Amino acid sequence: MNPTILILLRHGQSQWNASNQFTGWYDCDLTPKGEAEARAGGGALAEAGLLPDVVHTSLQTRAIRTADLALAEMDRTGVPVKQDWRLNERHYGDLTGMDKSETLKRYGDEQLNAWRRGYRTPPPHIAEDNPWNPNRDPRYAHIPPELLPTSECLADVVERLMPYWHDAVVPDLRAERVVLISAHGNSLRALAKHLDQIDDDAIADLNIPTGIPLVYELGPDMMPIEAKTTLARSLDPAAAAEAAAAVAKQAG
Repeated sequence: MNPTILILLRHGQSQWNASNQFTGWYDCDLTPKGEAEARAGGGALAEAGLLPDVVHTSLQTRAIRTADLALAEMDRTGVPVKQDWRLNERHYGDLTGMDKSETLKRYGDEQLNAWRRGYRTPPPHIAEDNPWNPNRDPRYAHIPPELLPTSECLADVVERLMPYWHDAVVPDLRAERVVLISAHGNSLRALAKHLDQIDDDAIADLNIPTGIPLVYELGPDMMPIEAKTTLARSLDPAAAAEAAAAVAKQAG
């Protein structure tokens, strides 16, 4: 029996990645560099013969456009694309819109690191008057108020993502479809935590590079056939490690 193929792809560089702002649920687009990264990711998958039959994305423009650009590069623009808020980036609460370097100066390294990497430490809740408050976006009007986050730690992302994994993604995988998930650094970290069985402390050290596909071969239990580090699942592990190191150097 052939393995089941799952591909994870973090969106290319966004406008707020480039300006060093906490983005979270704020909906910004890709930069030209991010567009090139998305195309390169699609080209790498095409060259490897890994062509998706179905795509899952968040509701955020940068993930949707990354999927579109990658699919165009693979000549797969006709495949179904499913979108859901549970694949959204982590909600950064009232840090949304803040410059990461300025946040570091204001709160100090220990507090910032706790917000960034503490598995169960969410940032302050988003203020109603925060000019970048994404919760008023009409695309989230259907989410029940008790589920709509105002701030999230990674544990919260795991909690809201895993039902979607089991209810929406796994059925596509069991139907022997090659699945591409185009999403975000933290939603993909949450899924990698599950798939690669990364403990709560070690997950702090995982950085997902932009635009570089990670390929999982899954068995009947929908878990990886081979135990590897997450970045070793890249088609180019050295490039993935280098790009992940660059992510780790960001102030936030």
